[in-house]
Amino acid sequence: MEPGLAEKRSGLFCIFQGVGMSVDVIIPAGGAGKRMGGASSKQFMDLAGTPILARTLNVFNGIREIDGIILVVPQDEIEFAKTAIVDRYHFSRVRQVLAGGQERQDSVRNGIFALGPHAENDDIVVIHDAVRPFVTEELILKSIEECRRYGAVTLGVPVKDTVKQVDAEGVVGRTVDRDVFWLTQTPQTFRKSIIMEAYGRAGEEGFRGTDDASLVERIGVNVQMIFGSYENIKITTPEDLEYGEFILRKRKEAIK
Repeated sequence: MEPGLAEKRSGLFCIFQGVGMSVDVIIPAGGAGKRMGGASSKQFMDLAGTPILARTLNVFNGIREIDGIILVVPQDEIEFAKTAIVDRYHFSRVRQVLAGGQERQDSVRNGIFALGPHAENDDIVVIHDAVRPFVTEELILKSIEECRRYGAVTLGVPVKDTVKQVDAEGVVGRTVDRDVFWLTQTPQTFRKSIIMEAYGRAGEEGFRGTDDASLVERIGVNVQMIFGSYENIKITTPEDLEYGEFILRKRKEAIK
């Protein structure tokens, strides 16, 4: 019989305790929310009465295998994030609230190097978008467990629709095999030594990637794709908020 989440959690906790490893989480929350059309940053917007960022942090804060969370926000929103989110919702695992950079990659880099220069072989860093509030504890634990096996993993889901390659004028060039294409999500989880090297080299060489995994790929480390969830959406538009409310209603009905 497949073990339940409680049994998996217990087993993982024993493993982590036994090897003395640390598991740290970095939450970049620097989005301006321009596509939302609101006055506040999208991570602070309400989703069914609760800020999106608070919903995201709440999932990680409840996982005992996690040692600490670093929240990275724009410089002028640090105090607001501390008082309106971290203190208000009692997120005890948030150890630091740091200033981000110009782009997401800069913000994550600030978070990574705030962990310190040293890395034990089994130390793990989990990186997750602030505006993906529907990630589950089970997915996070799975990413940590698989990272111990592979060293670098990302969540994702297979593409469902037919995929076309088009040119600059919008003309279809060919239909590609959708079976080999996945939509990448977060968390993306890495051994600390790997992600620090990847970010260090990217900084030295002026490389800009589209996600954290792309920085790891370019230093020659294989990144393992593991199945995520189609509900693990990134909220960037008003339509995403509407779909998010639908997900919340569906989950509440499933509990009843």
